[in-house]
Amino acid sequence: MKTFTNLRFLALSIVLGVFLFPRVSLAQDKLLDILQEEVNREFAVLKTQETPAYYIAYRVDESYGYNILAHFGALTYSDEGKSKILTVTVRVGSPKLDNFHELRDVSSGMSSYYFSQLNLPDEIDPLAIKNALWKATSDAYQEAVSKISKVKANVSIKVEEEDKTPDFTMDAPNKYEEQPIKPESVKFNVAEWEKRIKKYSSEFLKDSAIFYGYSGVSYRVLRKYYVSSAGDRIVQNNPSSNFYVQGIIKADDGMEMPLYKSFCAYFPDKLPSDKEMMLSTQKVVKNLIALKTAPVAEPFSGPALLSAEASGVFFHEIFGHRVEGQRMKSEDDAQTFKKKVGELVLPKSMTVYFDPLQTSYEGIDLNGYYKYDDQGSKAEKVNIIENGILKNFLMSRTPIRDFPRSNGHGRAQAGMQPVTRQSNLVVETSDFKSTKEIRDELIRLAKEQNRPYGYLFQDVVGGFTTTGRYMPSAFNVMPTLVYRVYTDGRPDEIVRGVDLIGTPLAMFSQIDMAGGEKGVFNGTCGAESGGVPVSGCSPMILVKVIETQKKSKSQERPYILSRPDETK
Repeated sequence: MKTFTNLRFLALSIVLGVFLFPRVSLAQDKLLDILQEEVNREFAVLKTQETPAYYIAYRVDESYGYNILAHFGALTYSDEGKSKILTVTVRVGSPKLDNFHELRDVSSGMSSYYFSQLNLPDEIDPLAIKNALWKATSDAYQEAVSKISKVKANVSIKVEEEDKTPDFTMDAPNKYEEQPIKPESVKFNVAEWEKRIKKYSSEFLKDSAIFYGYSGVSYRVLRKYYVSSAGDRIVQNNPSSNFYVQGIIKADDGMEMPLYKSFCAYFPDKLPSDKEMMLSTQKVVKNLIALKTAPVAEPFSGPALLSAEASGVFFHEIFGHRVEGQRMKSEDDAQTFKKKVGELVLPKSMTVYFDPLQTSYEGIDLNGYYKYDDQGSKAEKVNIIENGILKNFLMSRTPIRDFPRSNGHGRAQAGMQPVTRQSNLVVETSDFKSTKEIRDELIRLAKEQNRPYGYLFQDVVGGFTTTGRYMPSAFNVMPTLVYRVYTDGRPDEIVRGVDLIGTPLAMFSQIDMAGGEKGVFNGTCGAESGGVPVSGCSPMILVKVIETQKKSKSQERPYILSRPDETK
C-alpha cells in the first residue's frame, strides 16, 4: 500500500481542543434526530432480508467557512462555502465474515473502501433528507450483497488465512453531543484579510525565476455526525483556520523547487500578527532565491540531522503507517512490525505514542485531534513504543491477532470507509541533548565515516511510503530545505535536489539521539480511506547513516519570455 503525506492541505484540518467546547446538553439537533430515525427504520427492514444487514452507520460532515487566495499580489479567490456530505456504511453477513473482508489476489483490492460521497440538502427538510438517506442506503446494501458473495467465493478457493480474527468488532454504543458553533461567532474580517493576503503574495515578485507565488487564509467549522443501528449517537465540532504561503522557483537546469510555510489556529483572530506573517513570507522568498543557484546534491550515504518538523514526517512515514493495525491484517502487507511486539526497535531512551485527544504540542495546535473516530469509537492515547520497546498498535474496529479492540483510530475522509489511520504522533526522549551537543555529534560521525560533511534536513513538503510485499517496503521523505554541515568549520551550505530514502528497519537501527528544538508538522495524510488530518511532534533526531537520491526534475527549459513585471 502506498500512502502520502502532504503539508499543503493543512488548511482543511485543524481541530479544536476540548477546553473550548466542553460537553453540554444539546437542546435539539434536528439533523441528528433525522439520521437516527432513518438508520433505525432502514435497519429494521434490512436485517430481515435473505442476506441480512447486521450493522448500518451514517456519517455526515457538515461544514461552512471562508477561503481567500492571492497570486503575485492579485486576489484570485474569495468566497464562503458550505457542504453537508453523507457517508453510508452497510455491513452484511456477520462480524466474523462480512462484505469488508479482503479479497485476496483480486486487483480491485480498494473496493472495500469505495468512495460514496453524497451531498445532502442544505435545508433541514426531514423528507428530503430521509429520501437521500433511503436511496444511499439501498445502493450501499446492494453493493454489500454483491461483495459478500465474492468474499465467500474467495475464501473458499484460497489457502487458509494467517489471521483468522473477525472482520468487525461490535462495541457498546457511544453517545456524545456538542452544541453547534454559530457562524456569526467566528470573527473574520474579509476585507482586511484580502488586503493582507494580496500583500504577502506580492513578495514573490522579488525574483523573476519565481514562477508561482501565492498566499491564502481559510477557516472552516466542521460538524461531524455519527449514528448507527447499534445505538451510537455522536456529534462533535472541529473548527480550523490556517494561513499559508508557497512559492516555486526554477533553476537554469530546469529543476523546480517549492517552499511552503503555514500557521494554524483554532479561529482566524488567533493567527499570528501581520508582522510575523510578513517576516515568514520574506524568509520563504529569501530561501527560494538562494535555492536557485545552490549546488545540486549528489547521492549520499552518511550521518544526518533532521529538524523537529522533518523528524515528525520521518516518523510518520517510516513508522506510523507500519503500526496501523488493520493494514497488517492484509496478506499483501509487509507486516514490518507485526511480530516485533516486546522487542527493542528504538534506543531505550525513546518513547512514541499517538494521542488524538492532545490539543497542542509546544504551543502549536495539533491537526490530528478528535474525541470520537469515524466508527463511533472513543479516541484513546496509545503508547506504541515505551523505552524503545514496541508495545501496541493503532486499532480500528477491525481486529488483528492479539489486538481485539479499537482504540479509536478508525478514520476516513468524507465519502470513504474508515480504516486504521494515524492521529497525533509524539516522539519523546529521556536523554535529551542540546542543539550544540547534537550538532557536534553529527560532525564527529561524519569525520568517523570519512565524510566531509553531514546533512541537515530543515524543511519538508511531505513524503510517501509503500508497505506492500510486491514492491520494496520503503519510504521517501521529500525535503525542500537542506544544508551541508561541514566538518572543517565552514558555514552550512544550502543544496538542492535531495530526496531522503530508505527502508524502515534499516533506518530505525541508525537512530542515534534526539534533542535540540522541538516542533510539529501538521498535514493531511492520504491512504486507503482518503485524506485525514494528522500531526507529527518530535525533537530533532540524529541518524548515524541515511541515504539520499537525486530528486526528479523537469526537463523543460526556463521560460523564454520574461515575467511581465520584469519587462522594462
